[in-house]
Amino acid sequence: MLAPMAEERSNDPLHGVTLEAMLVELIAAYGWPGLAEHIPVRCFSSDPSLKSSLTFLRRTPWARAKVEALYLGKLEPPRPARGARR
Repeated sequence: MLAPMAEERSNDPLHGVTLEAMLVELIAAYGWPGLAEHIPVRCFSSDPSLKSSLTFLRRTPWARAKVEALYLGKLEPPRPARGARR
């Protein structure tokens, strides 16, 4: 018997997170200039807007992958430095 859909859990940390939500959070964290430093594409550095950036990212898989990676890196808790004393 198959389990109901509501009970299935995804291991994907991006499950349920929209590209727009990711981008809004990254803009809040880094601002457009900081985002352009992390991911050097014109949609973040030259007259940036949420709408144009979403259009570009939806059509450009490599750029979307970079946004997702930056978002995931932001979500991960920082690791203690090697050799750090407690």
